[in-house]
Amino acid sequence: MAYGFVMDVPAPIQFYDALHAHLAGSAGNVDGLLLHVARQTSAGFQITEVWESKELCDRYTAELVAPAMAELTGGQPPPVAPTVEEFEPRGLVLPAAHVYV
Repeated sequence: MAYGFVMDVPAPIQFYDALHAHLAGSAGNVDGLLLHVARQTSAGFQITEVWESKELCDRYTAELVAPAMAELTGGQPPPVAPTVEEFEPRGLVLPAAHVYV
């Protein structure tokens, strides 16, 4: 079953840019990621992702995102935790990528 989330992060967009650049080298090897989009908000930034499954998302987060964040923050936790809203995707269509969920 497909899995999605929207994460609101109360941190500067420059942090997202640094994390995204750090992870960009592995972007072609991300099993199960169907969609990733981020945008700046008035409070920081927002990330929306859609995955083939929650398990694949969790594995990517544990193996790549968490270590990258620890490296960028010196192992310090964020001052304010992001908020996450999970959802079951319906009607995801990415014609150029031949993805139809």
